Amino acid sequence: MTPSLLLSLAVFTFVNSITPGPNNVMLTASGSTFGYRRSLPHMLGITIGVVIMLLLVGAGLGTVFETFPMFYTALKYVGALYLLYLAWCIARAGAIDSGQARGKPFTFMQAAAFQWVNPKAWIMAVGIVAAYMPQENFYWNLLLGALVVSLVNFPSISAWTLFGSGVRRLLHRPESVQRFNIIMAILLMASLYGVFAA
Repeated sequence: MTPSLLLSLAVFTFVNSITPGPNNVMLTASGSTFGYRRSLPHMLGITIGVVIMLLLVGAGLGTVFETFPMFYTALKYVGALYLLYLAWCIARAGAIDSGQARGKPFTFMQAAAFQWVNPKAWIMAVGIVAAYMPQENFYWNLLLGALVVSLVNFPSISAWTLFGSGVRRLLHRPESVQRFNIIMAILLMASLYGVFAA
């Protein structure tokens, strides 16, 4: 992979990782509810989950969806339903210092598994394999691409968790927390627009 192609891949990954989507909305909510440190497994799960998806798509999983498009369609709508459920959970999350149960942050495994029903993660993985993987030395380039994705993705998504942690300091009243959680839930539902528009 040439240096210019690596740079292009890094830019593509940055744009896909830093722009709003299900992962980033959930990380903002997690940062505001649990703080940055307790959200680390969630962030690591996202990055590793996307990298594993990229490697498997590159190894041939993408051809399964080309052959049987109904599998991809089913996965897309199952993912959308799960996102609606997560939005409902975020909207109902209790205040930061209240006695209400606020649940637990996503675990590493939950976040990694979530990528398989996250339409934005699929678009990113398929786009990288289709546009940035030269056929010559394909598997070496795939591993190199996965390294670039992991190095760019984690700091990008961390910004959203840090933003949520920063907002946490401003949310002292239960009404403010409730409004913030509802806004995050609405944004998560809005991120589904691309699923239904496709």
